[in-house]
Amino acid sequence: MIVHETPLPGVLIIEPAVHKDPRGFFLETFSAARYEKSGIPGPFVQDNHSRSLKGTVRGLHLQVNRPQGKLMRAVSGAMLDVAVDVRVGSPTFGRWTGAVLSGDNFRQLYVPPGFAHGFAVISDVVDVEYKCTDYYAPEDEITVAWNDASIGIEWPVGEPTLSARDSSAKTLSELMDRLPRYVAR
Repeated sequence: MIVHETPLPGVLIIEPAVHKDPRGFFLETFSAARYEKSGIPGPFVQDNHSRSLKGTVRGLHLQVNRPQGKLMRAVSGAMLDVAVDVRVGSPTFGRWTGAVLSGDNFRQLYVPPGFAHGFAVISDVVDVEYKCTDYYAPEDEITVAWNDASIGIEWPVGEPTLSARDSSAKTLSELMDRLPRYVAR
């Protein structure tokens, strides 16, 4: 596997080794020892699967007191997957990075705890599977506005389909007192 660093420390793009032949393909989507050696700590405690339709934007979501690291992949279809550093005091606060993940390119994106996460569907349908380092805690979740101008994400959809929660999300400046704090290492 090949691991690519992004402009945001800790956010990684993973290209797993894919073995193809006339029958199809095989790949390991996760191996705890190899991923930890590559800078993706565990343990992962929950796996999720979602399906979304073209033009959908999900996010930007994060949990504050029980932060989740997420290892994202598209099983079929394609999406622009995005991570935003929302840790107050971080040198990269408010910056974003993203990668196109698809069932054809097999890429994964690791989003560390303390970062907001979201994605936009660019195929007719996308099936997403992802691993989380903590359990879902809805009472701990906050949602940052997908179109917060201070972040400036270049979404590939103009008028996205949004959930009620994502439609009423607040901007970073409105959430400052609830955002996680950066701890230098």
